[in-house]
Amino acid sequence: MVYKPFLRFLGTFLLSYFLLVCTYQKYLDNYDNKTFEVDGMTQLVAQQTKDILLFFNYDARIIDDTNESGIQFIYKKRAIARIIEGCNGVAIIILFSSFILSFSGKFKVTILYILLGGLLLHVLNLLRIAILCVLLYYYPNEEPLLHRVLFPLFIYSSVFLLWIVWIRKFSIYATTSSAKS
Repeated sequence: MVYKPFLRFLGTFLLSYFLLVCTYQKYLDNYDNKTFEVDGMTQLVAQQTKDILLFFNYDARIIDDTNESGIQFIYKKRAIARIIEGCNGVAIIILFSSFILSFSGKFKVTILYILLGGLLLHVLNLLRIAILCVLLYYYPNEEPLLHRVLFPLFIYSSVFLLWIVWIRKFSIYATTSSAKS
């Protein structure tokens, strides 16, 4: 069947994406939206972003948002941003992981690449948020461009590059095409 590799890729991607999203949603269900309780991963991302800025001697702090679910990010004594569940990068890592599983290679290499790639994406996401907060302080009128265009482009480009490296170096298709050459 001509479409077998594509159907295998699509089936694996959809199944792994569905399972990972359901698992993540189950995790999020442990937090009470009515009391604006923030999930642990979002708290971790906010804390680590603040720590990065403090490391570079920037005046940064975080406080729980009492009006909505999220964490207020304070830069130079001014509320700059609100870090919410969508900022924590988990959805990006799920997308990344599902794709890698769909083009899997050797089991250990696949798992290691997902773990290291996920860690790299986490660090890049922290840097993205830290830089975004600083830029929003100095260029608040550029928020739509920075938050909705440039920084998503940065993180999705990183995912895309990791996918390309995976396909060319580690996936089953890399070994198949190498063997034919």
